[in-house]
Amino acid sequence: MEKFVSSEQVFVNVAADTREKALEFISQKGAELGYGDADAILKAFMAREDEGATGMENGFAVPHAKSDVINKAGLLLVKLAAPVEWPSFDDQPVDVALALLVPGLEAGTTHLRLLSKAAVMLMDENFRNSVHASDDPETLAELINAGLES
Repeated sequence: MEKFVSSEQVFVNVAADTREKALEFISQKGAELGYGDADAILKAFMAREDEGATGMENGFAVPHAKSDVINKAGLLLVKLAAPVEWPSFDDQPVDVALALLVPGLEAGTTHLRLLSKAAVMLMDENFRNSVHASDDPETLAELINAGLES
């Protein structure tokens, strides 16, 4: 999955004061990057959020949208300007979202691979620290790509 994430898919210092506003931002950027319609993407994210927590631990969340309205698989990294309340496994606010966008037909394949790789990356303290320490989109994209390749 080399170069799956480019610097154009990385957003830093994003002003959003709620989980919903963060997901609206992600959906809008997803639409601008050609993944599909912003409203439909947001609906897919919110449907998944209603199923259970996508907040992990250590300030990270992995929201994911699987839908037939999404026309290609992708990952957006969003670093928020300030942590927001987001149901998470450690009951702590979230300031980094690794957002997965997956076409409905790839729900059992690409989606599970991306989710698995994201989980492995988030277990790595060096990865988490590196993401929190950098605001450079190119560096952050390289970190994600390295994690996807391993």
